[in-house]
Amino acid sequence: MLKTNIKKSIFPSTLPTNKMKTSVQSRITKNIVLLGLLSFAVIILYPLFWMFISSFKSYQEIYSNVWALPTEWKFENYSHAWSKGISSYFINSVYVTALTIILTVIIGSMAAFVISRYKNRWVDASLLFIIGGLMMNPQVALIPLFEILSITNLLDTHWALILTYVAYRLPLTIILIRAFFLTIPKELSESALMDGCTEFDIYWRIYLPISLPIVVTSVILTAYFAWNEFLFATVFINSSELKTIPSGLMVFRDALRTDWGVLLSGMVIATVPMIVLLIFLQKYLVRGLAEGSVKG
Repeated sequence: MLKTNIKKSIFPSTLPTNKMKTSVQSRITKNIVLLGLLSFAVIILYPLFWMFISSFKSYQEIYSNVWALPTEWKFENYSHAWSKGISSYFINSVYVTALTIILTVIIGSMAAFVISRYKNRWVDASLLFIIGGLMMNPQVALIPLFEILSITNLLDTHWALILTYVAYRLPLTIILIRAFFLTIPKELSESALMDGCTEFDIYWRIYLPISLPIVVTSVILTAYFAWNEFLFATVFINSSELKTIPSGLMVFRDALRTDWGVLLSGMVIATVPMIVLLIFLQKYLVRGLAEGSVKG
């Protein structure tokens, strides 16, 4: 009885102490993680903030007061950048990006539907071929692509960029959407076939509506690539009226004196659409990547 009373008197006093230590350690760990994430966010967001603030400065003030706020806010930098050519570059980027997204999502989702529903050696071979497309480096294929586009008379046209972008974004799009399609129960398609649906009806009415998160994820990734791509846009397009924003901003650089305020204003204009797109579709991006990685 004495030993039992001793145990009862000792252990209840030690349990709260252990719980307190565990809670303190969890709080410290949580605060360290939050501090690390906050530091990471500052590292990423501060250059964007500096670019935005400097876009309202004059040429002299950008060099004399690098880190300070503008003494005189020059809003005319944006109107000057827009009239200097950003308007046409912006429209060209919207056109190229929109067509790239449409073709990539339609072709990629159809290919993913076929690869996920059928099993034979040709489908397996095509899947390996698609995976190999992820390993293709744009710089390595630059000269062959230039020769192909030259033979087909597509150089210095928007289709030179659109077809190239579609070719480079299709492998990742197909793999992501296929992984999501594999999670859809086969009973849905079997019941649809019994009701008289065709394969295209199953794809259009069942698979696509269910896979909206991964489709939106593919749209975001494709839009980010097509909007910011610089190498192909510089090599394949020579006409100033056909240039997209990344290559068009190079026109703002002068050999003797670059008006950095106007150039930074153009960069801000080029950045805004992607930021807005990510803000409104970020929940679909995270959900699509999480659900699309369940099966492979």
